[in-house]
Amino acid sequence: MNLGTFGIWSLAFTHGDPGEAADAAAEAEELGYETLWLGGDPGGNPRGDLATAARLLDATRRVTVATACVSIWDRPADRLAGAYHALPAGDRRRLLVGLGVSHGEIIDAYRRPYTAMASYLDALDSAAPPLPASARLVGAHGPRMTRLAADRTLGVHPYLVDTEHVNRTRELLGQGPLLALGQPVIPHADPATARARARGTLAPYLPLANYRSAWLRSGFTEEDMAGGGSDRLVDALFLWGQPEDIAAGLAERRKAGADHIAVQIATNTRGTFARSGWRELAAILLA
Repeated sequence: MNLGTFGIWSLAFTHGDPGEAADAAAEAEELGYETLWLGGDPGGNPRGDLATAARLLDATRRVTVATACVSIWDRPADRLAGAYHALPAGDRRRLLVGLGVSHGEIIDAYRRPYTAMASYLDALDSAAPPLPASARLVGAHGPRMTRLAADRTLGVHPYLVDTEHVNRTRELLGQGPLLALGQPVIPHADPATARARARGTLAPYLPLANYRSAWLRSGFTEEDMAGGGSDRLVDALFLWGQPEDIAAGLAERRKAGADHIAVQIATNTRGTFARSGWRELAAILLA
């Protein structure tokens, strides 16, 4: 599975207009991004289909399409595997199925997430035919889930983490398993404007225990998570500034151990494609 160095992560691929999503996907491929990440939970409906991913595969020719991340709680593993194998062979070669345990604050059935994920991977292995380990990864943030992902899937897809977290994850994974980082960026040089936009993106995640635990492991405090997030937290999780500044920050994440970076232009609207930002960054990252 070739993800390349940089991809595009967007909630709009999942929640935006399907026709515009197809057009945006084709442009991102033409710009040179090598993976398109469907932000949120784009697994389809509870039947387990992969219709959203299939539309982007139809709209493109070369890029990998990745889900980030399908919730394991309401997508039966056998049906998800069946939906994967219902796709044409050429599409399956370009599809990476990201899986996640979501959050106890969102999912009523949330219990023992590590055990639930391990059981779900078992069910994918025993499906007829199975969804192969090489075509799946896990949105892992904690050390136990990271080790599980390294053993049972292509790797991990952490999101909203700092460079220290990337370093720590690379050490846990060792060499080999994929570390595909989801990285929000804000191409705006004014600190007040950039941080305000960052806090808008951060707001839904601040109450979630899984993210808070990851930030605490990186040395942040409960005070950093109060009041919309401290400047210290915001500046560690988001890259902002001129395109050259953002490119330098992405290079730092790569040096810390990220194999691939899924770049999210933070817009604070689920259905908006930040295509001008894609173009500005492509001129530097993909030249």
